[in-house]
Amino acid sequence: MRSKTTIISRVFFFLLFFVLFSCGKKDKNTTIDSDKLIIRIAEIEIDLDFQQDYLDLLQEEAEASVRLEDGVIAIYPMFQQERPEIIQILEVYKNETAYKSHLETPHFKKYKTNSAEMVKSLKLIDMNAIDQKSMSKIFSKLDGF
Repeated sequence: MRSKTTIISRVFFFLLFFVLFSCGKKDKNTTIDSDKLIIRIAEIEIDLDFQQDYLDLLQEEAEASVRLEDGVIAIYPMFQQERPEIIQILEVYKNETAYKSHLETPHFKKYKTNSAEMVKSLKLIDMNAIDQKSMSKIFSKLDGF
Protein backbone atom coordinates (compact mmCIF):
# COMPACT_ATOMS: atom_id res chain seq x y z
CA MET A 1 0.00 0.00 0.00
CA ARG A 2 1.34 3.42 -0.92
CA SER A 3 1.80 6.05 1.75
CA LYS A 4 -0.53 9.02 1.88
CA THR A 5 2.37 11.34 1.08
CA THR A 6 3.26 9.34 -2.03
CA ILE A 7 -0.35 9.45 -3.20
CA ILE A 8 -0.54 13.19 -2.50
CA SER A 9 2.68 13.77 -4.45
CA ARG A 10 1.36 11.83 -7.44
CA VAL A 11 -1.96 13.70 -7.37
CA PHE A 12 -0.15 17.04 -7.46
CA PHE A 13 2.18 15.79 -10.19
CA PHE A 14 -0.81 14.83 -12.35
CA LEU A 15 -2.55 18.14 -11.62
CA LEU A 16 0.59 20.00 -12.63
CA PHE A 17 0.86 17.93 -15.82
CA PHE A 18 -2.78 18.64 -16.68
CA VAL A 19 -2.48 22.37 -16.06
CA LEU A 20 0.78 22.74 -17.98
CA PHE A 21 -0.54 20.64 -20.86
CA SER A 22 -3.70 22.75 -20.98
CA CYS A 23 -1.64 25.95 -21.16
CA GLY A 24 -0.27 24.92 -24.53
CA LYS A 25 -3.66 25.37 -26.16
CA LYS A 26 -4.08 28.37 -28.42
CA ASP A 27 -7.34 29.51 -26.81
CA LYS A 28 -6.87 33.12 -25.70
CA ASN A 29 -8.09 32.28 -22.17
CA THR A 30 -5.38 29.67 -21.56
CA THR A 31 -2.40 31.11 -23.42
CA ILE A 32 0.46 32.08 -21.14
CA ASP A 33 2.09 35.42 -21.71
CA SER A 34 5.61 34.07 -21.23
CA ASP A 35 7.10 37.53 -20.75
CA LYS A 36 5.10 37.99 -17.56
CA LEU A 37 5.24 34.60 -15.83
CA ILE A 38 5.92 34.68 -12.10
CA ILE A 39 7.99 31.62 -11.14
CA ARG A 40 8.96 31.09 -7.55
CA ILE A 41 10.21 28.41 -5.22
CA ALA A 42 8.93 28.71 -1.68
CA GLU A 43 11.12 26.97 0.87
CA ILE A 44 9.35 26.33 4.15
CA GLU A 45 10.59 24.69 7.30
CA ILE A 46 7.77 23.24 9.36
CA ASP A 47 7.54 21.98 12.91
CA LEU A 48 7.43 18.18 12.56
CA ASP A 49 4.94 18.03 15.44
CA PHE A 50 2.44 19.47 12.93
CA GLN A 51 3.62 17.58 9.85
CA GLN A 52 0.41 15.81 8.86
CA ASP A 53 -1.80 18.79 9.71
CA TYR A 54 0.45 21.02 7.62
CA LEU A 55 0.52 18.61 4.66
CA ASP A 56 -3.28 18.31 4.73
CA LEU A 57 -3.68 22.09 4.82
CA LEU A 58 -1.12 22.61 2.05
CA GLN A 59 -2.72 19.95 -0.16
CA GLU A 60 -6.12 21.60 0.22
CA GLU A 61 -4.73 25.05 -0.62
CA ALA A 62 -2.68 23.92 -3.62
CA GLU A 63 -5.54 21.91 -5.12
CA ALA A 64 -8.02 24.77 -4.70
CA SER A 65 -5.58 27.29 -6.17
CA VAL A 66 -4.98 25.28 -9.34
CA ARG A 67 -8.63 24.33 -9.71
CA LEU A 68 -10.24 27.71 -8.97
CA GLU A 69 -7.76 30.31 -10.18
CA ASP A 70 -7.17 30.74 -13.91
CA GLY A 71 -3.95 32.63 -13.23
CA VAL A 72 -2.39 29.89 -11.11
CA ILE A 73 -0.48 27.68 -13.51
CA ALA A 74 1.08 25.45 -10.86
CA ILE A 75 1.47 25.07 -7.15
CA TYR A 76 3.49 21.90 -6.73
CA PRO A 77 4.56 21.09 -3.16
CA MET A 78 7.35 18.64 -2.34
CA PHE A 79 9.38 17.71 0.71
CA GLN A 80 12.96 16.57 1.05
CA GLN A 81 13.28 12.82 1.55
CA GLU A 82 15.99 13.10 4.17
CA ARG A 83 14.51 16.18 5.86
CA PRO A 84 10.70 15.98 5.69
CA GLU A 85 10.42 19.24 7.64
CA ILE A 86 11.74 21.09 4.57
CA ILE A 87 8.93 21.76 2.11
CA GLN A 88 9.56 23.30 -1.29
CA ILE A 89 6.77 24.55 -3.50
CA LEU A 90 7.14 25.31 -7.18
CA GLU A 91 4.75 28.19 -7.89
CA VAL A 92 3.95 29.45 -11.40
CA TYR A 93 1.52 32.31 -11.98
CA LYS A 94 0.32 33.72 -15.28
CA ASN A 95 1.41 37.23 -14.26
CA GLU A 96 1.79 39.61 -11.32
CA THR A 97 -1.95 40.33 -11.26
CA ALA A 98 -2.71 36.61 -10.90
CA TYR A 99 -0.20 36.31 -8.06
CA LYS A 100 -1.65 39.29 -6.19
CA SER A 101 -5.16 37.92 -6.72
CA HIS A 102 -4.06 34.54 -5.36
CA LEU A 103 -2.92 36.18 -2.12
CA GLU A 104 -6.45 37.51 -1.57
CA THR A 105 -8.35 34.23 -2.07
CA PRO A 106 -10.18 32.61 0.85
CA HIS A 107 -8.26 29.33 0.46
CA PHE A 108 -4.86 31.07 0.59
CA LYS A 109 -5.86 33.19 3.58
CA LYS A 110 -7.08 30.05 5.36
CA TYR A 111 -3.77 28.33 4.64
CA LYS A 112 -1.68 31.30 5.89
CA THR A 113 -3.76 31.74 9.04
CA ASN A 114 -3.97 28.06 9.97
CA SER A 115 -0.34 27.25 9.18
CA ALA A 116 1.22 30.20 11.03
CA GLU A 117 2.14 28.21 14.15
CA MET A 118 3.37 25.27 12.07
CA VAL A 119 5.92 27.22 10.02
CA LYS A 120 9.37 27.82 11.46
CA SER A 121 10.74 29.70 8.44
CA LEU A 122 9.74 30.81 4.94
CA LYS A 123 11.99 31.83 2.08
CA LEU A 124 10.63 32.93 -1.31
CA ILE A 125 13.04 32.54 -4.21
CA ASP A 126 12.08 34.25 -7.46
CA MET A 127 13.21 32.32 -10.52
CA ASN A 128 13.54 32.86 -14.27
CA ALA A 129 12.77 30.03 -16.66
CA ILE A 130 15.47 29.09 -19.12
CA ASP A 131 12.98 27.75 -21.68
CA GLN A 132 9.47 29.09 -21.09
CA LYS A 133 8.28 28.02 -24.54
CA SER A 134 8.53 24.33 -23.67
CA MET A 135 6.78 24.68 -20.31
CA SER A 136 3.48 23.27 -21.58
CA LYS A 137 5.27 20.15 -22.87
CA ILE A 138 7.44 19.39 -19.85
CA PHE A 139 5.24 16.68 -18.40
CA SER A 140 3.88 15.21 -21.65
CA LYS A 141 6.07 12.14 -21.09
CA LEU A 142 4.00 11.30 -18.01
CA ASP A 143 0.89 10.55 -20.05
CA GLY A 144 -0.35 7.22 -18.73
CA PHE A 145 2.01 7.25 -15.74
